[in-house]
Amino acid sequence: MKQAITRLVVLVILLINQALITLGWNPLPFSEEQVYEAISSVAMVVVAIWTWWKNNNVTKKAIRNDQHLKDMGLK
Repeated sequence: MKQAITRLVVLVILLINQALITLGWNPLPFSEEQVYEAISSVAMVVVAIWTWWKNNNVTKKAIRNDQHLKDMGLK
């Protein structure tokens, strides 16, 4: 999924770049590889943060609910 989203974002940026060239404006100063690496890095950070958030009880409500599950013997 991460790779599909990254490729879609790279495609959109390349289409914008091509439109700029067609209109006679300077294209974006990034190569396809640079865009792919940047989007890939951002996607990795977002997924890492989301995974950390989902696997840890960060909010007071989550901590309370986790304790409730432990009290019930479900965790």
